[in-house]
Amino acid sequence: MAEVVLYHHVQGLTAGVVAFADELRRAGHTVHTPDLFEGHTFATIEDGMAFARAAGFEAVLERGVAAAEALPTHGVVYAGFSMGVMPAQKLAQTRAGTRGALLFHACMPVAEFGERWPDDVPVQVHGMDADPFFTEEGGDLDAARELVASTDVAELFLYPGKEHLFTDSSLPSYDPAATALLVERALRFLDDIAATPSEAQPG
Repeated sequence: MAEVVLYHHVQGLTAGVVAFADELRRAGHTVHTPDLFEGHTFATIEDGMAFARAAGFEAVLERGVAAAEALPTHGVVYAGFSMGVMPAQKLAQTRAGTRGALLFHACMPVAEFGERWPDDVPVQVHGMDADPFFTEEGGDLDAARELVASTDVAELFLYPGKEHLFTDSSLPSYDPAATALLVERALRFLDDIAATPSEAQPG
């Protein structure tokens, strides 16, 4: 099955993030959940953002990249929720041997981490169609559409609603129906990757 590194959102490694990871594990996948906030969790996005700003977004990003260094360089899928998309996307675009990427609630412009998206790294982007964080403020939806237009290995899935972290069952923003559909699509993505032989690692 697939090996996944799943990065949490700006409210930290919440019980909902762990529950999401456990659902992927129940399907047979290996899932790592690095804690980029060193045990801190926050009740609101605003509180989490304040903590991330104080720590430095670049420092959080590099902490996420460093968390993947102990894993094999080949055969890993990088996934992230919102803020966690930063390390997931950077690794997917820059680390040789990456098998895929799952970007939940956010998408960075491809140019942030390279000239183009790698042709051998399938990617899914998921977000709500009226989420202001995704559709307006950060330009994530535009970045996702540009990504899909630039490669045949990218898919964009939009869900009806305005909630940002709708996949986190421990938060008021949780949407069970949308999450169930997202999980179904993500598991199909991971199963397809697991069923496709990876290139042999260099000798």
